[in-house]
Amino acid sequence: MSRSAQPSRWATLSALGVVFGDLGTSPLYTLQTVVQATGGKFTPHTALGILSLLVWTLIITVSIKYCLFVMRADNRGEGGILALMSLIGANGFHSGFKFLTGIGLLGAALIYGDGVITPAISVLSALEGVNVVTTAFKPFVMPMAVVILLCLFAAQRFGTEKIGRAFGPVMMLWFIVIAVLGALSIARHPGVIAALDPRYAVEFMARSGGTGFLVLGGVFLCITGGEALYADMGHFGRGPIRWSWYCIVLPSLLLSYSGQTAYLLDKGTVTGNPFFQIAPSWSIYPLVLLATLATIIASQAIITGSFSMTRQAMQLGWLPGVAIRQTSDRIYGQIYVPVVNWLLMVATIATTIAFGSSDRLAGAYGTAVSTTMLLTTVLLYRAMRDVWRWPIAAAIAVAGVFLFVDASFFLANLLKIADGGWLPLSFAAVLFVVMITWRKGTDAVRASLVQPPQAADRFLSDLKSGVIPRVEGTTVFLTRSTQKVSGLIMAHAHFVGVLPKHAIALSVVFENTPRSAGPACTVVDHVGEGLWHVVARFGFLEIPDLRRALEQVHGLDAAVDFDKAMFVGTRDLIVRKHKISSLSGWRLTLFAFLYRNSVKVVDRFSLAPRNVIEIARQIEI
Repeated sequence: MSRSAQPSRWATLSALGVVFGDLGTSPLYTLQTVVQATGGKFTPHTALGILSLLVWTLIITVSIKYCLFVMRADNRGEGGILALMSLIGANGFHSGFKFLTGIGLLGAALIYGDGVITPAISVLSALEGVNVVTTAFKPFVMPMAVVILLCLFAAQRFGTEKIGRAFGPVMMLWFIVIAVLGALSIARHPGVIAALDPRYAVEFMARSGGTGFLVLGGVFLCITGGEALYADMGHFGRGPIRWSWYCIVLPSLLLSYSGQTAYLLDKGTVTGNPFFQIAPSWSIYPLVLLATLATIIASQAIITGSFSMTRQAMQLGWLPGVAIRQTSDRIYGQIYVPVVNWLLMVATIATTIAFGSSDRLAGAYGTAVSTTMLLTTVLLYRAMRDVWRWPIAAAIAVAGVFLFVDASFFLANLLKIADGGWLPLSFAAVLFVVMITWRKGTDAVRASLVQPPQAADRFLSDLKSGVIPRVEGTTVFLTRSTQKVSGLIMAHAHFVGVLPKHAIALSVVFENTPRSAGPACTVVDHVGEGLWHVVARFGFLEIPDLRRALEQVHGLDAAVDFDKAMFVGTRDLIVRKHKISSLSGWRLTLFAFLYRNSVKVVDRFSLAPRNVIEIARQIEI
C-alpha cells in the first residue's frame, strides 16, 4: 500500500460519515412513503416501475448531475449553492443578477427548512422499527425521539471532532448491513433486477395517472441528501466523495431498495415499513440501534451544514453577524453557531411533537429540497455558459435534461404542501425575507455614511495645519466606508478634539472566493501624516483575525504598535429618515432589530475586549 493512498482511503471513509448520512438513511422511509401513496397494493409491473424510478433517479440526479457536473462548479474547491452563486458573480442585487441572486438566496433558505425536518424524520423512522416486533413501544417512540434530538443539539457546543472520527466506520457498517439485507431478499425474488430497464419507470408513469405523481413525491425522498455532496465538497474534495458514492453508497442503496421491492413483489399487499420487514425478527432490535446511530449522524451532518452556511451567508453580507466558535484547533470546518443551533433545536423538536410519526412527516419532507435542486440547475446552466464557456446548444441540452427531472419532482412535491410541505417553505420564506432585508438595509447604511469630498479635504487641511491636535498612541478605526477619509475618524476628531499620532481607518472586505489568495491586509492609501486607509480582505469561509492581519501589513510607520493599539468600532442605532426611507415600515423595524442584535466587533474579529471602544450613533436610512 502506498503512502499516498492511505489519506485518500481515510478521506473516503470520513466522507461516508459526513456527506452521506442523509442519503444513506433514506431507505428507512422512502418506500414506506411510496407504500402509503399506492395504498399498499402492488402488481409486479407496479413494483418494478417504482424500483426503476428509484434506480434511475439515483443515477441521473446523484451519479450524473451532482457527481459529474455540479461538483465541477466549485469556487476554489468549495461547494454549496451560495458558493455557486458567488462563482457566477451573482452576490448582489446589481444589474443583470437580481434574478440569479434571488435564486441562490432562496435555495440557501430552503436548505435551512430541510434542516428542520431531516433530524425529525430520520430519528423517528429509525425508532419506529421496533413496531415490527411489538406495538408495546409505539407510545414511547416520539418522546424517545425528542430526548435523542435534545441530547444531539445540546452536544453541539462541545464540537464533533472526536465523535466525527467514528462517523465513517459506523456508516460503513450501516451500508454493509443494508446491502446484505437487500441481497438476501433479492435472492428470494431475483426478478427485481429487471427494474434496471428504464422502460418500467416510463410505463408506470404513463399508466398510473395521478397516483404516479404521488409516488414520484415519495420516490424523491431517496435523493434528499443530494445537495450535501456539493455543500461538503470543500471538506473532502471531489475524489473521496465520488469514490464513496460509486463504490459503496450507490451499490448499497440499490441493493436495499431492490430487496424491499422484492418483498413487495412477494407479498402483494404491504402495510408498514418494508425496510424493517425484510430483516429477520431476531435482528430488529440491533438494526433499530444501528439505524438510530446512522440517523443521528445524518442529523449531525445537516446541523453542521447549517452552521457552515450561516458563516458563508454572514460574511457574504446576507445575514447579520452572529457569534461563531471554533470547536477544533485542527479541523477548520468544526464550528459552533449557538443562535442557529438553538433555533434549529426549537423548530425540530416542535416539528417532531406536532407530526409525531415519520409517515406524517413524509408529507412535509421533500418540498424544500426539490425546489433547491431545481434552483441549483438554473445556476449550473449559468456556470456552464459563463465559467466553462460551453456553447449554448450544449448547455441547454445538458441542463435541459436535469431541468426536466428536477421540474417533475418539484411539481410532484407541490402536492405535499397541504400535508405539511408548507412548513419548510414557510421557514425558507421567513429566512429569505430576513436575508434581502439585511442586505438592503446594510447597503442603505453604507450609503448614508458617504461623506462629501469637501468634508475630507477640509479635515485633511485642518490636520496638516495643526488645528486638530495629535496625541501619542495608535488607534484603529473599524469602518464600513471605503472613502479616502472615514467619517468615523472625522467624527472622532470632532467630538474628542484630538486625533492619535497613528490613526488607521480599517475596512474589512469579504471576497466572493472561499479564501483570500493574496495578503490579507494592505495599505490602500497613505492619506496624510500618521493617517492611513487599510483594507483587510478575507474569503467568505475564513475566520477573520484582524490583529494577525494587521501585523503582516507593509507600508505603515515603523512606530505603529498594534500590541498597545486601541480599536474603535460603532454601535449604531437605525432610525427612519424624515422624508423617504430606504425600507418600508415593517422591514425597517426588522432591520433595526437585526442590526441592534448583531454580534459585537469584539466577538466577530477576535479582538481583546480591553482594547475596544464602541461609539453609539444614530444613522438615518
